[in-house]
Amino acid sequence: MTVTALTPAVRPRTFEHITPNWFAAVMGTGIVASAASTLPVQFPALHVFAVAAWVIAATALVVIGGAFARHWIGHRDRAVEYARHPVMVQFYGAPPMAMLTVGAGAGLLGADVLGPTTATTLFAGLWIAGTIAGLLTSVVVPYRMITASDHRDVAALPAWLMPVVPPMVSASTGALLLPHLPEGQWRLALLCACYAMFGLSLIVGMITLTLIYGRLLHGGLPPVDAAPTVWITLGLIGQSITAANLLGTDASMVFTGAQSSIAVGLHVFGIGYGLIMGGFGMLMFALATALTVHAARRNLGFSLTWWSFTFPIGTCVTGATALGHALNFGAVQALAVALYVLLLAAWLTVATRTVRGIRHGELLHPDHR
Repeated sequence: MTVTALTPAVRPRTFEHITPNWFAAVMGTGIVASAASTLPVQFPALHVFAVAAWVIAATALVVIGGAFARHWIGHRDRAVEYARHPVMVQFYGAPPMAMLTVGAGAGLLGADVLGPTTATTLFAGLWIAGTIAGLLTSVVVPYRMITASDHRDVAALPAWLMPVVPPMVSASTGALLLPHLPEGQWRLALLCACYAMFGLSLIVGMITLTLIYGRLLHGGLPPVDAAPTVWITLGLIGQSITAANLLGTDASMVFTGAQSSIAVGLHVFGIGYGLIMGGFGMLMFALATALTVHAARRNLGFSLTWWSFTFPIGTCVTGATALGHALNFGAVQALAVALYVLLLAAWLTVATRTVRGIRHGELLHPDHR
């Protein structure tokens, strides 16, 4: 009788803290799959692993998505409280990126599991849903920040980039969708839309990144547990390099004949942008590494913020892969492989700790730790 009486009260508690940052696990796992499928070095075992990682990411998207819905239905007051929190609201950029990442994986790897037609349909559906949600997030979250009644002690944090990056992810994954559209106006419309989203995310993202960099210099590190979020800055950098080069390469499918010079120009732009932004990326990578070591020496504990080690590094892998392919430069391609090894090590570590945290209840009931 006691167990029966307690069960209804205990079960809903499982969903009380399923906040949007849980979708970072989908992003991190999905980028492991997508990055593997595009590496310059390919072999059968890697492909099998990539497909398995994509299946895990897709399953996680369904499970976490369902749990997030239960969170809003069963714990609406708590969900509204999180949505109004100045830091947690930033992570509403994670669900769109999770959909876009799993969608890209469907386009690259899903045919092995679902067949080509179903995989492409899933890719297109998730891309449309993720793009709409990402564009809404990029407007709604800043709007709520601007119109908030209390602006005291508001300082720029790396998490501010979370609602900004989704349109950039749409731009890079949209390039993968381009070959599936009919030639002519449909491809042109998608290419133009992707470049528009590239510009939206890049300009707002660089403004935000400037604020974050200034805050770090003048205000010091965020709390130790939030230190891994510094890696989010690399997400914008790596994803923009990926988008610029994938779109530049695919431009030749849209601009042909008398307009072929436009395709050449966009291809050159992608290479030039990738090299310049890549230099900035190396600086931020070194700085993020140093700050993480600094935090680790001050007893950095595990939390969901550790997923910040995965997706941003994954975008660096895809960026280096796309740039290396555009340049046909072996050194950049080798860098992509080295970064993927680092990504894989980070993912294995964080995924293992996350599973352990779920089993022990530390992540599902953080207020009871």
